[in-house]
Amino acid sequence: MAPTTLTTEIQGDGPAVLMIHGLGGTSNFYQIQTDALTDFHTVIRPDLAGAGRSPLPDTAAVSIASHVADLIALLDDLKVDRAAVIGHSMGTLVARELAATHPDRITKVVLLGAVAEPTDAGRQAQRDRAATLRAQGTGVVAPGVVANALSERTRQDNPLAAALVRELVMRQPAEGYAQNCEALAAAGAPAPVNPATPLLLITGTEDKVGPAAVSEELAQAHGNASVHVIDGIGHWTALEAPAEVSRLLRDFL
Repeated sequence: MAPTTLTTEIQGDGPAVLMIHGLGGTSNFYQIQTDALTDFHTVIRPDLAGAGRSPLPDTAAVSIASHVADLIALLDDLKVDRAAVIGHSMGTLVARELAATHPDRITKVVLLGAVAEPTDAGRQAQRDRAATLRAQGTGVVAPGVVANALSERTRQDNPLAAALVRELVMRQPAEGYAQNCEALAAAGAPAPVNPATPLLLITGTEDKVGPAAVSEELAQAHGNASVHVIDGIGHWTALEAPAEVSRLLRDFL
């Protein structure tokens, strides 16, 4: 897939930061953090293939590996030799695979709501969601995402975040969303991030999709990582705690 088919926003000046959204998300997931970083960094925000404004490839279904290949091609196209990478949710699997397979291209890694390799039940749930998307569209899926992936406190106290999550999901192309669900269903565990590469993990106490135990396990395997668990938020980390996530990113990067 040619890198130019990934709809990408580029803002700021300085060392490059590549932001990878998660399943059901787009580059807009990181808007607040982008605004916080562009004084000192060049922020690169693509919509992954099949998500948001980026089309599906013509030749094959998307996968974690194809997303990695697309992002490396994008960096090549932009003549970016090295970048820090930030991933959310399924994007943490992409970020980990990117760092493991191209360690010379990645300077630092941040994982928001890091997810583990899916269980058998989790794989089937993603395949079922893909079938639902193809049969009934995103409108059937969006309410469950809002109800299950955001904390109760976020839904009550930050209704604009809940509305944005609903809009991100509702704006997904159904087939692209379905194929990305299937990509997650087929995902294996990426190789470890190089211990020499600085690693930051951020999640929420109410994150059921990427619980703190996953981040702690990845940090322990890495041996030199920082874990921050933010009280009262769920899985849509950057939207549920925008100021704290922005501060942590600025300090780390």
